Amino acid sequence: MAKLKLSKKVSASLINSLAAGVVPRVGIEKIAVGREQELKSLLQNLDDVAEGIAAFRFIIGNYGSGKSFMLQLVRNKAMEQGFVVADADLSSERRLAGTNNQGLATYRELMSHLATKTRPDGGALVSILEGWINKIQQEVVKETGMQPNDEDFDRQIEIKIREVISYIEDLVHGFDFGNVIIAYWRGYCNDDEDLKNASLRWLRGEFSTKIEAKAALGVRVIIDDNSWYDYIKLLAKFVAEIGYKGLIVLLDEAVHLSQISTTVTREKNYNRLLAMFNDTVQCKAENLGIMIGGTTKFLEDRNRGLFADSAWRRRTKESRFATQAGVGEYFGPVIRLNPLKEEEILTLLQRLTDIHSTNFNYQSPLKNKDLQEFIQEIISRLGADALLTPGEIVRDFIAILHIIYQNPQISFNQLIHASDFKPTVAQGNIISDTEDDVAEFSL
Repeated sequence: MAKLKLSKKVSASLINSLAAGVVPRVGIEKIAVGREQELKSLLQNLDDVAEGIAAFRFIIGNYGSGKSFMLQLVRNKAMEQGFVVADADLSSERRLAGTNNQGLATYRELMSHLATKTRPDGGALVSILEGWINKIQQEVVKETGMQPNDEDFDRQIEIKIREVISYIEDLVHGFDFGNVIIAYWRGYCNDDEDLKNASLRWLRGEFSTKIEAKAALGVRVIIDDNSWYDYIKLLAKFVAEIGYKGLIVLLDEAVHLSQISTTVTREKNYNRLLAMFNDTVQCKAENLGIMIGGTTKFLEDRNRGLFADSAWRRRTKESRFATQAGVGEYFGPVIRLNPLKEEEILTLLQRLTDIHSTNFNYQSPLKNKDLQEFIQEIISRLGADALLTPGEIVRDFIAILHIIYQNPQISFNQLIHASDFKPTVAQGNIISDTEDDVAEFSL
């Protein structure tokens, strides 16, 4: 097998993440197999968002089918292309709406994970604002010949800042958003750290009362549980105006919305989701892409899933023409992740073997026939239907690679043919309709 070209940092990140059962943040493209049509469709959405259009997609599949993997792959592609990206996992504490600021908690999580190509690990809000201010300063120097110490220089900067703000002031809450951006600029040019920090706190949704916000910034509103999505739309428009291609919001673990036990609260969340969906598909939002990862149960359960609501069922039900033809439909609002083919699983195992041997600097004894034998052993013990979701076998395979590397006297065949070898069963295949507390390992 030809060696993959990757750094020690990337190979270690991949091995450590996969061994722990989580999707890697870096190097993920090295283990991307299959899903070409799905990825092509999602990348088309990025092109649309860059043109000022909005996009909304559900990525739906059983546990371990690759939802989190696809979202992470899109996240990395978006940052490479010049988007601002924000991602969050939904949970019992982070929803779209709630009675205890769970929607605001999701907004705060998104803002803490705000990322760009130069700040891929999150926390990019300061670098976005100050990078924009520095860019304006350079433009003023170039256009006027003025220098930063000149008397009128800061006034020229503020004129250009207000030009950008004017594009968002007509949007809902745009006036107050613009005033906070201006406040940040004034704190920046006057070395007023308190004013800068107050502006950042407001933008991150950290003010708890309007009185506090008015005292610190002179604005009469705060970002709260009811309004947070309006500020996501404002942020998308703002970053597009200052030189980015737009904002991509990635929300995973949407199954937690279907697990809300109170009908009223669950419907409130689905209504918020519907408002987000309608805004994007009707182009009421600009330069905004929203992608949601969820299980089949989250979508199709007639009691607690989206299909319990006729409006959602009409919008997300699979086309009967695609069903009749037995083909995938990749440009509708829902992308379904079907099981990988056997040859794609083989390719994945080959790459994992290569990455492992590169990371630990050894010559792997495994050949293609060994990997094929591993696949057949899984099939014989679990059944073909249980095999081809990659999350089921990746941790098992990484564990086996660790063992044969650390214990050369143990053969690969000994491990996989041992009577007590029990491949991991996909959780999605064993969860009952009444089980709410589930964990997911997705690749």
